[in-house]
Amino acid sequence: MIYSIVNMTIKQIYNLALEMGIGADPRGKRGIEKSLEREKKRYQKLSKDEREFFDRERLTNPYADTRIHFGDPNKSIKTILVGVDIEAGEIALIKALNKDIDLIINHHPEGKALAALDDVMHLQADLMAAYGVPINVAEGVMKERIEQVSRSIAPINHMQVIDAAKIANIPMMNIHTPCDNLVFRFLQNLMDPPATPRKRGLRGGRGKKQPETVGEIIEILRKIPEYKIATINNAGPRIFAGSPENRAGKIVAFDITGGTEGAKEIYPELVKAGVGTVIGMHMKDENRDEAIKNHLNVVIAGHISSDSIGMNLFLDKLANKNIKIIPISGLIRVRRK
Repeated sequence: MIYSIVNMTIKQIYNLALEMGIGADPRGKRGIEKSLEREKKRYQKLSKDEREFFDRERLTNPYADTRIHFGDPNKSIKTILVGVDIEAGEIALIKALNKDIDLIINHHPEGKALAALDDVMHLQADLMAAYGVPINVAEGVMKERIEQVSRSIAPINHMQVIDAAKIANIPMMNIHTPCDNLVFRFLQNLMDPPATPRKRGLRGGRGKKQPETVGEIIEILRKIPEYKIATINNAGPRIFAGSPENRAGKIVAFDITGGTEGAKEIYPELVKAGVGTVIGMHMKDENRDEAIKNHLNVVIAGHISSDSIGMNLFLDKLANKNIKIIPISGLIRVRRK
């Protein structure tokens, strides 16, 4: 796909995000195609009345948590406000300061994208399968957790921030799983576990790192600019389960992409598949307890810092198109060469 040399439209920015997300997706291109095929079959089975309520973007976009929420898709963009959790107050601040903003890009989902967050969690089952967990077990483990997330997001005020953007008359979109896919691939390639299947694109190329201990994983992560800055701010990578001296074994990036944190029942299945250490963004205590019970090392790289890496890998492409980026709402903006 060819994009404008100088500026891009909202739709072009959105399409680029989807393109990059698919390119980094652990399911691979064929896995994405199969997912879209299943969605099309589901749509075809619906009655005329039911189709009225179907989000037709699901037929071409495999990420239900990523959407353009407001604005003319053909608008040319020069300046964007980008954050991890932009809220109504920050939109009001930008409006009060009379900042010339063409587009708001939030990382975490809002509106219909937030209401459908549970839908992208099916990706986690495919990821588990790529690491050696039988797909029937992976899907069975994830089923209750997906339903739990669906129930938990149902009462949220989904449209609050989008309504603020509309009043401020600033177009808005959010890019969630595509950017999480980018940081997933970044971390997996960085650690480069030798046993990970190449066919799924989960194995790094050069294998320069291959840390032997859990402590070495922390050392490697702290050299990454976003994690280094987070460490200075007392929010850097840390060991949640295990010790620095523990040998890492097979290292996998998990709970990095796929909507949100998975089920605690995942961890014994990963251990059975030969995983020794998990790198994630965040972890609840009940999940940590299960990891410890199964002698699984856990390194929590950091939530907002990890989100920043994924966003930055995407934003660098926009910066190369001379689009001005104003970071806000926790985004640790780092531009890579």
